[in-house]
Amino acid sequence: MNKNNYVVIMAGGIGSRFWPMSRTNYPKQFLDILNTGKTLIQWTFERFAPFIPLENIYVVTSQEYTSIVAEQLPEIPYKNILGEPSRKNTAPCIAYISFKLYQKDPKASLIVAPADHIILDNKGFNKVCVEALSFVNKYNAFITLGIKPTYPNTGYGYIQYEQHAIMDSVYKVKTFTEKPNLELAKTFITSGEFLWNAGIFVWQVKNILTAFEKYLPEMYELFASEMDKFNTDEEEESLKEIYPLCTNISIDFGIMEKADNVYVIPSSFGWSDLGTWNSAYENLEKDHLGNAIAGDNVLIVDATRCIVHAPKEKLMVLQGLDDFILVDTNDVLLVCKKDKEQEIKEYVTEVKRNKGDKFL
Repeated sequence: MNKNNYVVIMAGGIGSRFWPMSRTNYPKQFLDILNTGKTLIQWTFERFAPFIPLENIYVVTSQEYTSIVAEQLPEIPYKNILGEPSRKNTAPCIAYISFKLYQKDPKASLIVAPADHIILDNKGFNKVCVEALSFVNKYNAFITLGIKPTYPNTGYGYIQYEQHAIMDSVYKVKTFTEKPNLELAKTFITSGEFLWNAGIFVWQVKNILTAFEKYLPEMYELFASEMDKFNTDEEEESLKEIYPLCTNISIDFGIMEKADNVYVIPSSFGWSDLGTWNSAYENLEKDHLGNAIAGDNVLIVDATRCIVHAPKEKLMVLQGLDDFILVDTNDVLLVCKKDKEQEIKEYVTEVKRNKGDKFL
């Protein structure tokens, strides 16, 4: 283990596409969506623990979730659980941890990873991460992990890369594309030049700070002016001054799409961003009728290709439905066609408009 290697797990999202299981006060990263006995953030932590020192694993989350993180990840020091005063997308989150680490360890290299992704091949993932750390420790480079696509998914971003390797399995990135339509996604797949963007990044902290200074100078100045307060008792108050002034922008749009030193490692380690109930369906075991069941007392009668999530103690009898999402919680029942899942966020908005925040 290299004492200068760090990881930050980003765990501040509210996971509204997984409503009604994911709620504002207890979102999906803290839930056992796939009925495995562990939550998504616990799986993410366990992925890094074999090759990153425990004291170098950080979590950035919303202030309201810090106690949940501490409960679910008792292995990491409490001071490594960092609460943001407001949600401002990934760029401010990464600026915060980068300035904090740089003040502590100017030689720090950092892996940035979301808390709610699925990776089936941990050994393969670890190998790619170690390769990426080795590369960024030698060169002023930003590595992103790209997933070899298996079908034209319209819910992922895409990375176009040059076809000649710089060294080993590292390639120069040409372009980033946000979620494409189906025709464009098909073109990407056919060309063989595109990868899914996994949203996992690796770099030296000093180099990403230089990029902030160049591409997001106002945000850089906000954090730089308060840097001497990081890792002190004044840090929390300092963040309250900084965050209201930060632009709400992603690291992809703010830096990665503009920088000229971005590289990708094409990877295959069983990745899914687990962003929707359909992606959960893909990752759950199915019965002989194609139903994916998470629940101990679900009785299927002539139903096919459904995803069902029910409380363990509750009996659910399901008859005659095909291709549905059924999610039952203590206070909400969602029944929705699988091909309408992109509208769940709209349903949540309607619930808020008609019923207030009680069911959110």
